[in-house]
Amino acid sequence: MKSAQSHYERAKQVLPGGVNSSTRVNRALGVPLYVSHAKGSRVWDIEGREIIDMSCAHGAALLGHAHPAIDDALKKARNMGYVSTFETEYHEELARLVCEYVPCAEKVRFCSSGSEATLHLIRACRGYTGRTKIIRFEGHFHGYHELIYIGGHPPREAFPGNRVHPYIESPGIPEHYADYIIPVPYNDPEALKEVIDRHGNETALVILEPVNFNCGGIKPQPGYLELLRKLTRDTGIVLFFDEIQSSFKKSRGGAQEDFGVKPDVCTIGKSLGGGLPLSAFCGKAEIMDMFQPVGPVQHSGTFNAHLVPILAGLAFLREIAKPGFYEYLRKLETLFDEGIRNIIEDHNLNMIVPRHGARFNIMLGRKTPAFRYEDTFCHDSKVMLNIIKACWEKGVYFHDYGGGPLHHGYSSQHTEEDINRVLNILGEVLKNIAKK
Repeated sequence: MKSAQSHYERAKQVLPGGVNSSTRVNRALGVPLYVSHAKGSRVWDIEGREIIDMSCAHGAALLGHAHPAIDDALKKARNMGYVSTFETEYHEELARLVCEYVPCAEKVRFCSSGSEATLHLIRACRGYTGRTKIIRFEGHFHGYHELIYIGGHPPREAFPGNRVHPYIESPGIPEHYADYIIPVPYNDPEALKEVIDRHGNETALVILEPVNFNCGGIKPQPGYLELLRKLTRDTGIVLFFDEIQSSFKKSRGGAQEDFGVKPDVCTIGKSLGGGLPLSAFCGKAEIMDMFQPVGPVQHSGTFNAHLVPILAGLAFLREIAKPGFYEYLRKLETLFDEGIRNIIEDHNLNMIVPRHGARFNIMLGRKTPAFRYEDTFCHDSKVMLNIIKACWEKGVYFHDYGGGPLHHGYSSQHTEEDINRVLNILGEVLKNIAKK
């Protein structure tokens, strides 16, 4: 029988750290999760264990694994010859559906990853405004490229100095890139007004995760997004919702539909490809038309909008439009929420589990909602690793994202029995953790 540990040792000989993405080594397990196959709500590891998947490909597998509609899309792509670098009628069809579903989308371009989407759309926003600076919120995540991997997640020792000298989040990013980043706390109206008053005439865009899934699941406070919309409109700043994670989790229109505030532009992704690599950036026609061949801004690439994920994306959007799709996800959301609340109350646990649609966060160390990045410093990552390991041993997979409060969720192929099983295991694990 194959061993995850032995395979990991071999992989480290040819892959940096043995993996193709930095956080794939689950520190709770000591190895990556090596999967042999997956179906529905479950994955099977190479040692033969069957596991309920509560990571759901970090939010990409909203339809679960091996969904029949995605299988049909892949067969269609095969029959068409997997053509790439060409446009097809399906590209236009998918674009029209995105524009129909997403409130701010008048035009759209497709790419593979969320990092690509934010990179290209930031460039268009700068081209459109003729300005260079970016206002971004602490705790929010917008990809790993040099334009924005600055000032988002400073360690405690670099905080709150991050607001004076934005923290460079990886070696290899030139220091002067930080000159273009202005970090501000989320849900702080006065701080927002002050920074826009001071830097508005040199700011191209304000970028945010409307639901901050990447750091505690923090939601906007009542009136905050409305204030942000007004201030950016009044100063000619592009309002940029990064909905790579929040898109489609609660509704077809994403968080901008959920909260009733329409940005100028947005990125969408994760689940858009039905589990295949597909992201998009979209928004007002006058901004999107900055891209060549209409305008002067470059966006090109051999594998942009490859036929395979385009057809999978079409299948995904057709599935979520079916009657009852979101009603079913809401049923699972309510079941999980009520169950985890009961567990927390029964054992008087010092934790919160904020949620938005089919995605939730787990934050240890507090009993009240977090409103901004520094409110998440209470999270005990060492205890969380113990929880992940104990759940894994009982057949439930939670992913380790490297220390911060974790985001997880469920898919349309998870059943109520799956959720009840997860709650029973979580209840047992958390009860034992609380006793220590």
